[in-house]
Amino acid sequence: MLVLVAPGQGAQTPGFLTPWLELPGAADRVAAWSDAIGLDLAHYGTQADADAIRDTAVAQPLLVAAGLLSATALGDIAPDAVAGHSVGEITAAAFAGVLDDTAALTLVRKRGLAMAEAAAVTETGMSALLGGDPEVSVAHLEKLGLTPANVNGAGQIVAAGTLEQLAALNEDKPEGVRKVVPLKVAGAFHTHHMAPAVEALATAAKELTPADPTVPYVSNKDGRTVATGAEVLDRLVGQVANPVRWDLCMETFKELGITALIEVCPGGTLTGLAKRALPGVKTLALKTPDDLDAAREVIAEHRA
Repeated sequence: MLVLVAPGQGAQTPGFLTPWLELPGAADRVAAWSDAIGLDLAHYGTQADADAIRDTAVAQPLLVAAGLLSATALGDIAPDAVAGHSVGEITAAAFAGVLDDTAALTLVRKRGLAMAEAAAVTETGMSALLGGDPEVSVAHLEKLGLTPANVNGAGQIVAAGTLEQLAALNEDKPEGVRKVVPLKVAGAFHTHHMAPAVEALATAAKELTPADPTVPYVSNKDGRTVATGAEVLDRLVGQVANPVRWDLCMETFKELGITALIEVCPGGTLTGLAKRALPGVKTLALKTPDDLDAAREVIAEHRA
């Protein structure tokens, strides 16, 4: 039983798209997407520095484009379920046939712009807590005025709030937390700070005609599978200002009988969580095209 997943913001690194554009037809597809959304994806994925691709309005469409490109390179994947972390949910919506590639990129471009605008109102950010008891950490974060914006499972929670609140967290860690790691994002995503972006995204969503998922689509909101395209789209809109419950997504993978998980480019984060939370499950991260053959072997071994 194979699950295909897509990472969220912060997974991007300078030049990570370069080897993928060397695949047949890839550069043409990315050029067409770039024209459709008014953003030079090839430039940002190959030449831009870390600060440039940290920009929310750039990072989000870049991640979705990379995910779609790497999944296409695998050929006929036919996963048994799909999911994405945060902005990766839009990539997953394309995997499930809810949105076509151009619609997914159009939506994520508007999402990135709206979230960047919301983030500009107050200086905010996100930090990952490594270790500790989740209940203890959540209570401590709330005491500091922070939001547990990502509950990722495997002992990892991501806090979000103002830079002052995050600085206080660094000085006053929850009991049992080994380390607080600032993330490469430009705002307190999945919190009340993103409320203005919800309205903008709802307006953008009205212009789309979603199809119902062709495979089980597991939602960040509560880890449940979603049966209709309309509900997927509604959840994509609301999720901008609500916590990501990746822990519940992984619980659903277990219930579905997962045996393998493949994470599309730029893979690594979600496979790392799965290795700790889903023992016995085969995991593979697509980082470069050199990983494609190994991924195809996993697909062949674990196709339901």
